[in-house]
Amino acid sequence: MLHISFDNGTLLIKGTEEQVEPIKEWVKYDERVKMYRAQAYHYAPILRILHGKYEYKDEAQSYKKLDIILETDKSPRTHQAEAFTAWKAAKYRGVVVLPTGSGKSFLAQMAISHIKRNTLVVVPTIDLLNQWSEQLSEVFKCEVGMIGGGVKEIREITVSTYDSALLMMEFIGDKFGLLIYDECHHLPGERNRMSASMSIAPYRMGLTATPERNDDGEQVLYNLLGNLCYRQDIDQMKGNVLAPYVVERIELELDEDEQQAYEENREIYKQFLRDNDINFANDGWARFMYMVAVHPSGKEAFAAYMTQRRIARSGRAKLRTIWSLMQEHSDERIIVFTADNDTAYEIGRTFFLPVLTHHTKMLERKEMLELFRSGEYPILVTSKVLNEGVDVPEASVGIIVSGSGSIREHVQRLGRILRKKANGKQAILYELISQGTSEYYVSERRREHRAYK
Repeated sequence: MLHISFDNGTLLIKGTEEQVEPIKEWVKYDERVKMYRAQAYHYAPILRILHGKYEYKDEAQSYKKLDIILETDKSPRTHQAEAFTAWKAAKYRGVVVLPTGSGKSFLAQMAISHIKRNTLVVVPTIDLLNQWSEQLSEVFKCEVGMIGGGVKEIREITVSTYDSALLMMEFIGDKFGLLIYDECHHLPGERNRMSASMSIAPYRMGLTATPERNDDGEQVLYNLLGNLCYRQDIDQMKGNVLAPYVVERIELELDEDEQQAYEENREIYKQFLRDNDINFANDGWARFMYMVAVHPSGKEAFAAYMTQRRIARSGRAKLRTIWSLMQEHSDERIIVFTADNDTAYEIGRTFFLPVLTHHTKMLERKEMLELFRSGEYPILVTSKVLNEGVDVPEASVGIIVSGSGSIREHVQRLGRILRKKANGKQAILYELISQGTSEYYVSERRREHRAYK
């Protein structure tokens, strides 16, 4: 008879070569302990092969069936019901892609209520750790455990940050039957992926608005959580689940002195690239930083690079346009997005607006968002901290002052203004671009997503 146990984030399998033959695809012999090992996340497929056909003793799992009820007045909307049905059809393992504001957390609650097993929800930020624990405690009327932010308390339903899950999973990977990863596009990272591989949880769900990656990460994601089982994008849901929206790109000329300074500094930077044969299509950024450090003119080149980027991101025409848009939408709530803290603080100082960055303390951030929610703060300026991981109050206008070429970043920013509004107002996302600068090409890259078509 095979004996299967959990051992430091792996499965330890005691048996003869003949006995492990049916599951040889997933096991390797460990000479140190004279037994076979398998990765913990192969627990479910191993048991599916063995169950009812071969003798085995399962000593791996320590999770149990829960007596829980989902107490809420909500009913699943069409897309949530479809996603849940698709996840069940995929044998309770799969990735669900839904835009921000479409109710992914309620889908997770449905899954927890249906599976009724010890559950671990893994999230990328402390903000989400607190949000998820509060929501789950409210709908299941139970104390929810937390791992992260200085807390380590494991309960039947537990929420953890990605970092803490990685540190703890070798010890708790046998304690949960359902594993849910929020913002699961983070999971394929070299370190993050280990947390999912060290858990035996047979039931798995990934939630994200943007699963696309530039590496092999998508396949890693599907291997660890299950295949993509349901997807709806922003453009498919606007006007129904999400607010109708438009995206308007506003191209602005730099002031004459800014244009001259931009061109001078960009030429210094570009000449440095040419002189040192630096091509950003390959490992250009790493080589650029190396040459900056070792080349006599490296310091000047880097200063020129930073100056031309700053001018493009925060030209005076952008400030004038922000003022004009604030006046045009004076009766609506507005989020102003920037790529960096310096630009965010400059806008805040110029217009006496609250600024939220990663430097903002937790209590101050909470107060700021509450005042924005109430309308006392009609405008909020932020760098990248609101891209994901924060429950942002309803806004109908977004102004992108600067950003990266990341499709994910801009789909997330668009999602921040698409909460469905009772008054039927249309949401609008303005993208401010400095003409004649590299910003135009950055904008083209990030607008490749279907949400922008």
